[in-house]
Amino acid sequence: MNKLFKLSSFALAVLLLAGCGLRNRPQGDLVGSEDRPDYNAQQIPYGMVACPGGTFHMGQADQDIAATMANLNKQVTIGAFYMDETEITNNEYRQFMDVILQDSVEVLGEDWVMAELYPDTTVWVKDFSYHMGDPLMEYYYTHPAFDDYPVVGVDWFAAKYFSKWRSNFKNQANADNGMAPMPSFRLPSEAEWEYASRGGRDMTVFPWGGPYLRNAKGCLLANFKPGRGDYYSDGFSYTAPVAQYFPNDYGLYDMAGNVAEWCEDAYADAYVPITWDLNPVYYDDNEPRKVVRGGSWKDIAYFLETGTRNFEYQDSARSYIGFRNAMVYLGRSSGREFR
Repeated sequence: MNKLFKLSSFALAVLLLAGCGLRNRPQGDLVGSEDRPDYNAQQIPYGMVACPGGTFHMGQADQDIAATMANLNKQVTIGAFYMDETEITNNEYRQFMDVILQDSVEVLGEDWVMAELYPDTTVWVKDFSYHMGDPLMEYYYTHPAFDDYPVVGVDWFAAKYFSKWRSNFKNQANADNGMAPMPSFRLPSEAEWEYASRGGRDMTVFPWGGPYLRNAKGCLLANFKPGRGDYYSDGFSYTAPVAQYFPNDYGLYDMAGNVAEWCEDAYADAYVPITWDLNPVYYDDNEPRKVVRGGSWKDIAYFLETGTRNFEYQDSARSYIGFRNAMVYLGRSSGREFR
């Protein structure tokens, strides 16, 4: 009787499985896991542009006037990725701070959140001797007049924390809507940053392609220091609202000037010989110097060149350093299908 009952139960189970659509499935075949999220193609994240994969010559594109020997030319291949079309603005960073203060104070404590993540507005006074930076210290981050200006006074750790929060914030929304998670937002590698800055133009000196700082009408093409003590010729004495100048061929704004930008890499003078030639990135937790690229509103043209390397200490916040995010593209390394 027991045996008959077991056989009947087994037969019933088979019928139930068949009724669930398994009748036509090949039996004993490797068909993959079920209940996977739907995923057709990765969409361009809001506020980002596509940088197709390719190969370029990374390194100095003009004379190494400082004789640094720190960025000799090297052929490098980069996989496709997305990058923010502008630097992270004050108002975008404020959204991050608002959410963090609501969600993390009980765990981390308000003092920690404010000390570690809140932009250091005193940089406008501390970075330069005998400089009237008080108005900017008071208004630059807080006043709506500066909402579209790049956030500054943020060190490398805070930029990394922002990237992690942004990833969680987006993927929680995806999960709530039954969508597959997106790859993480992160700081771009130094190689990605330089590749994106060139905009597909190999060996170009500046992101706009040419070796000159002015266009045919005599207008300066970036926010920087074009002469001795001449900060205003480009239209802005300090930072400018993002996207005030022409983008490069990838659609990226302010890859030269406005504010320099944190990268993922630790800084090494011997970066070229010690890194691989496929998606290189140099990690070293014991190296406090982190790469910054692009030059800023207070720099001369040399620091705006696509091949110029520079660094700042990871725990230092400056009035001339900001950041933007990148995201890897999950798909074919090159082509137009992800644009």
